[in-house]
Amino acid sequence: MLNKAEPDIRTILPFIAIIVLTLVGGMFLTKVTIGVAFAAVGAIILALICFMNPELGLYILIGAMLLGPQFGVGGATGEGVRSRGTTLRLDDFLLLIIGFSWFLSTAVNKERGLFLKTPLNRYIAFYFLACLVATLIGYMMGRVKGTAGFFFVLKYFEYYIVYFMAVNYLKEKKQMERLVWAILIVCMIVCAISIYQIPSGVRVSAPFEGEVGEPNTLGGYLVLILSLVLGLLFNNYGTKNQKYFLIGLVFFILITLAATLSRSSWLALGPMLLALIWFSKRKFVVIIPLVFLILLSAFLLPSGVKDRAMYTFFQPKEEGQLVVGGVRVDTSTSARLISWKNVLTRDFIEQPVIGYGVTGYSFIDAQYPRVLAETGLLGLFFFIALLTAIYRNAIHAWRLYADDPFFLGVSTGFLAGFFAMLVHAIGANTFIIVRIMEPFWFLTAIVIMIPKIGNLPRQDDSDMKQKV
Repeated sequence: MLNKAEPDIRTILPFIAIIVLTLVGGMFLTKVTIGVAFAAVGAIILALICFMNPELGLYILIGAMLLGPQFGVGGATGEGVRSRGTTLRLDDFLLLIIGFSWFLSTAVNKERGLFLKTPLNRYIAFYFLACLVATLIGYMMGRVKGTAGFFFVLKYFEYYIVYFMAVNYLKEKKQMERLVWAILIVCMIVCAISIYQIPSGVRVSAPFEGEVGEPNTLGGYLVLILSLVLGLLFNNYGTKNQKYFLIGLVFFILITLAATLSRSSWLALGPMLLALIWFSKRKFVVIIPLVFLILLSAFLLPSGVKDRAMYTFFQPKEEGQLVVGGVRVDTSTSARLISWKNVLTRDFIEQPVIGYGVTGYSFIDAQYPRVLAETGLLGLFFFIALLTAIYRNAIHAWRLYADDPFFLGVSTGFLAGFFAMLVHAIGANTFIIVRIMEPFWFLTAIVIMIPKIGNLPRQDDSDMKQKV
């Protein structure tokens, strides 16, 4: 008896979806505006494309991370983010669409798990649950009001979806390289757009952030990508032309970083450079260029950048300044120090275990006291456990492939960027900032998958075995 060919559901499903959506669209077409109709059609097309080619969805998402506009949707009651209102960005919608395609694809392909088992899964789950429970209790106790807490918890989950989507689709080293290069090309575009802002005299910020930009956000992102670029360069990765591109990107990043006037980002450069030296196999190859760059920057830095660096200690006397160790510090630094003091010595004691809930406490522009205030000791414990697990697995990847320039370069750069983000978080909410965390979790996924993909036989090796 002849076996009947089984239909490929991946081929049939798009046609079924098109028929169903056509019928539904015909029913509602006259009831929506042209803009909504075009947006819906675009979303459907994107979902089908990403369903057929999931990797393409990742490239689209990488581009939207920094180049997608954001939209203010009004004030959210109880929001502890400087009363700017909740903001949605293009990549929020793209992630929703691409994420839906991912869920659908995993449902169709039984061999592909919904959440690939990785060393970080349990830590992500524990910290996310701590944030969720703290926020739900905050709602019940009246500390969290409105929709802000709900939206921010969803934001945290969004970062982890980026991570799980990436680890699910990473299958080979060449795929990793293509995705890393996509991240670097986006960074070059971001720098070019940001440098264009310099003649206006304002602090540069990421593209399409609206009227009020966030230079500190752009600065943190640039430090993270700079660490990746230097990690690849110092480990001799790439062809001659690729190295020229990386060197050029270093200077683009440094110019843009200086123009952000972000002191938290400049401060993060120190541990990043020290980590690069510590984790580099050829330390003098790293130290000599870094010393040269530091000496050169001392002469070439614009006076505005130098003034900003000294502003911390030489701001004209104003109300709200603190005196620390006999030295008067500026109002911005003073506000951060006061928020640390209020959390640690006063407010934390009232809700020590589970905290006030996400957005249930007043705005704090520093990651660690914010985690403690919003989720208590429970959330802080799982947050630190998650960071520790990331570091431990990055070290594991770094040790495994000392003879592979790409794997070694990415893991070295990631470790340097990781330490930079830890310091950046002292004066910013680094680990909840969308434009920093989406690239960070994307790179985390790549580093976590290095041991698994590095152990797979290379394609040319497999072909040789088949020929034999």
